[in-house]
Formats: sequence, C-alpha cells, structure tokens
Amino acid sequence: MQTVKMVVTGPFNAGKTQFIRSVSEIDVVSTERKLSTREERSIKDMTTVAMDFGRITVDEDLVLYLFGTPGQKRFDFMWEILSEGMLGFIVMVDSTRPETFREARSILETFRAYAPTPYVVAANKQDKEGAWDVEDMRHALRLDAKTKILPCVATDRESVKEVLLALLYSILAEIESDE
Repeated sequence: MQTVKMVVTGPFNAGKTQFIRSVSEIDVVSTERKLSTREERSIKDMTTVAMDFGRITVDEDLVLYLFGTPGQKRFDFMWEILSEGMLGFIVMVDSTRPETFREARSILETFRAYAPTPYVVAANKQDKEGAWDVEDMRHALRLDAKTKILPCVATDRESVKEVLLALLYSILAEIESDE
C-alpha cells in the first residue's frame, strides 16, 4: 500500500480544519484551543495550535494522510516540522477576505522553500457572498497560469475531493516524469 502525505496550509480561518474534517474517514486528530484575544474571537472561537490530522483511503493501494497546519504566525514553527516528507501541499485561501491574500502568498512561498513539491491553491468559501472570482484571486496572489487555483467549499465533501484529486494528479505526474 502506498501512502501520500499532503499538507493543508494557509492563513488563520481559511478553512483548513474543516477541509480535513469534510473528507477524513477517521475522527480528525485536532489540536484546537480557545482563542486568547478579543479580535481573534470576533472571527471564531477556536484555532489550531499544532496540527490537524486526517486520513482518506482512495483505494486498496493508496491512502492519503492529511496534515493541517496552524494558520497563525505565532505557531509557524510547526510548518517546517509538518512539511517533512510531504509529497504535495494545498494552500487554503478565504475568498471573502482579501486582506489575507498577502499572507497566503507568503505561506505559499515558505512551503515551496521547504520542499519543491507540487501544490494547488484552494479558493475557499466560494459559496459565500463577497467571494472573489478565482481568476481575480490568481491576479491578486500573483500566481502564474500554470498554478492550479481551484474553487472550493471546505464544508462540501465533493468540493474538497476535487481539490485533493487535482493535487494527487499533480503529484503522480511529477513522479512519472522523474522515472
């Protein structure tokens, strides 16, 4: 059996934990804690402090291990640890919060520096009012035409599966080109 480690990263409140929960066949191992500042609590009550972990069996020969990173800068020491051995990563971006796009771009560059593996960008919360169009997000994030940026709704299992499949196909294409 082949196992593939994928990392799900992105800014605070982009939807990483929900993304993993939507497809994991096991109860997600989560290190969420209550937020400490009033500003953070105005957005949501909990945050990931170390990682989230989920698993999905694609078929009898392939299992995906999904590791979600903390989104807050104060926990970024976990990023390099979680990137060890990853075969690809997903950068989650909240399509409704353009003020987080610069941070998302910075996180993408950080993970590319950790490992030159395939990646995709998930434009999350596409079902929400005020969500940016995917191509407008491509421009704002300064992504070239080759970079896969996919519409996503982290609460929708099928939407999450589409993002995971896009990354998996990119990983398989890279493996085949190396052979």
